[in-house]
Amino acid sequence: MRYAPIVDRLANEGARAWEVHGRAMQLRREGRDVVILSIGDPDFETPEAITKAMVEKVQGGDTNYGWIDGGPDLKAAIAGYHTRQTGQEVGPANISMTLGAQGGLYGAVMCVAGDGDEVIVPQPVYVTYESVVQASGAAMVHAPLRAERDFHIDAADVEAAVTPRSRAVMINTPHNPTGAAYRREDLMALGEVCKAHDLWLISDEVYSRTLFDGRQHVSPAALLGLAERTIVVDSLSKSHAMTGWRVGWTVGPEEFTRHMYYLGLALHYGPPTFIQSSVAVAFSDDFPEVEAMRAQYEIRRNLVCDALEGNKRVRVIKPEGSCFMMMDVRDSGLSSHEFAHRLLEEAGVSLLPGEGFGPSGSGFVRFSLTAPDADLAEAAQRITRFVNTLNT
Repeated sequence: MRYAPIVDRLANEGARAWEVHGRAMQLRREGRDVVILSIGDPDFETPEAITKAMVEKVQGGDTNYGWIDGGPDLKAAIAGYHTRQTGQEVGPANISMTLGAQGGLYGAVMCVAGDGDEVIVPQPVYVTYESVVQASGAAMVHAPLRAERDFHIDAADVEAAVTPRSRAVMINTPHNPTGAAYRREDLMALGEVCKAHDLWLISDEVYSRTLFDGRQHVSPAALLGLAERTIVVDSLSKSHAMTGWRVGWTVGPEEFTRHMYYLGLALHYGPPTFIQSSVAVAFSDDFPEVEAMRAQYEIRRNLVCDALEGNKRVRVIKPEGSCFMMMDVRDSGLSSHEFAHRLLEEAGVSLLPGEGFGPSGSGFVRFSLTAPDADLAEAAQRITRFVNTLNT
């Protein structure tokens, strides 16, 4: 029997990046002592008030069909939240609720790109971006994020990737996997490139509440002249430790939001009603748990950086935000793929090899901070012992 071409497009290198994580889970099931830092699933609890509201909705029978892309009250709450976070004034007509940020990314690309188009994505890049772009029929074109710039975006590199087939640029700030938080001046320069070539700008801002050293989030949607061509994708997954809730949303022009409605109608027919009606509380209050999580990620970042400081074989690039960091392993004598696999098998630490994030990730491994402090400290010790066994 024959399958549609999309199934081949989805089985790409990004999807294979999870092999190390799959092997780590297998070793753990077999009883091996493995510190798993290859996935970004927060080890914190969802704020109690949100969980309580959801339980009450389920017990009250709120389990029927609901709004396709979010009810008006929920959209208004998200709009207010976005305005407070970014400074961009938006209303319910600019909001579409999605199944996590992943659903928002998928919807955004499907609405602005198609067969024969190109979407420019700075890389290293989160591993699902390739599947999202290719699902639309478009091709993902890489623009490098350079290690010598600590993986900050350079608009000139993006512009060099523009062709007559370019339809959009897709960015992530703060960035997974590198932890770079893009500066205002860099985003303004990128915006000028998008305006000059009439490109959409899809901005994944899932980690906007997880910034370090007093940094403030900058959204390109709030910059002068960019709102009409910018689509923001966001979620509660990391900021509120709600990965399993699948609560995401997009912010964009009203016409874009109407297209997202029809896509949701075809794809999922609406997120669960008890989720929609309970998560509004998440947007109405500044939960102390959210700031506590952010502060803990910063503590963990410092713990790992301090533990590996001065190591001759590996170097951690100190992240400015998100819950991830990149470790430079080029002086270890191993490729990042070899390093990750050997570290797992010989030292019991699971990190993702950088090749899975694109060519600019070669020579690096991704380190997740979504594990207890003790696990991170143990991982740093094991990494040190492992690299000390390598030949000079």
